[in-house]
Amino acid sequence: MGKITIGIIGAGRIGRLHAENIAPLHNVRIKTISDIFVENVEEWSRQIGIETVTTNYQDILNDPEIDAVFICSPTSTHISIIQEAAQAGKHIFCEKPISFSVEETQRVLEIVKEAGVKLQVGFNRRFDPNFKKVHDTVKNGVVGDPHILKITSRDPEPPPADYIKNSGGLFFDMAIHDYDLARYVVGSEVEEVYVQGAILIDPIFGELDDIDTALTVLKFENGTIGVIDNSRKAVYGYDQRLEVFGSNGSVTAQNEHPTNVEISTSNGVVKDTLKHFFLDRYKEAYMIETHAFIDSVINDKPLVCVGNDGLQAELIANAAKESLETGKPVKIRREVFELSVE
Repeated sequence: MGKITIGIIGAGRIGRLHAENIAPLHNVRIKTISDIFVENVEEWSRQIGIETVTTNYQDILNDPEIDAVFICSPTSTHISIIQEAAQAGKHIFCEKPISFSVEETQRVLEIVKEAGVKLQVGFNRRFDPNFKKVHDTVKNGVVGDPHILKITSRDPEPPPADYIKNSGGLFFDMAIHDYDLARYVVGSEVEEVYVQGAILIDPIFGELDDIDTALTVLKFENGTIGVIDNSRKAVYGYDQRLEVFGSNGSVTAQNEHPTNVEISTSNGVVKDTLKHFFLDRYKEAYMIETHAFIDSVINDKPLVCVGNDGLQAELIANAAKESLETGKPVKIRREVFELSVE
């Protein structure tokens, strides 16, 4: 297959970002994009060369010319669209999380497996060049056996109430990225989760049965201990840091700034503030992940982030939620959800 035709379901900021990253590629044709608010999409879609706009995503799934779909619609729609896309023989890229229910995720992954199509989950941080280098450093044994993992992940400002109520909560919306990154970097499954959480930023989180601040402790099967801190509001910018400490040393990925310039005067040392938010900080990672999916489909290469990775991250998020509610460590019940999904 030298060229593929794709359809994009959902034209919010992520759907548009993926479309704009894909549009310049010579070996991809974006035939159709669907969105319920079609009037907001038509002019933009013409500008980047998308041929058709529709309000009905099934127009994409029923089109025999379309080889693969990008699912960028709300999480509540993912399961049904993945199932329909798989049964239509389309390869699938789906934004995280696959769903808010590990049982439903497991069920739909079995359908994908039976259909024999590819499914990549949108955990873009795996494709960030800095984090990938940390992963490669650990995998190649440079720092020895990993002992401690530290991830800091703090947003610059909290989301609006309408977003919070439909997000699935901090663990499924925000921390799930860090749970996937933790598995990817350490190279081992998580066996136990313990969480402390609080409402320290805005009482609206409590009113919507959520939290805005959390500390997650992970115990991995290989003995590594992980610590992840999440906050919905870091007043100084988008704080994204990672460290792995091992028997032979450590490897660290620091924050990114618009430039690496420092100005030193008698008044002190000044450098740029952090990149503002995820569309800026992970711009390159988003591009790499979409290109990797397309390359996998065209050249039948293995995917970097498969459906089972989505399931395992959801298992951790689910255990984190249970730990917060009970105040106790929670063992991952992996034997119930073990899959042979590639």
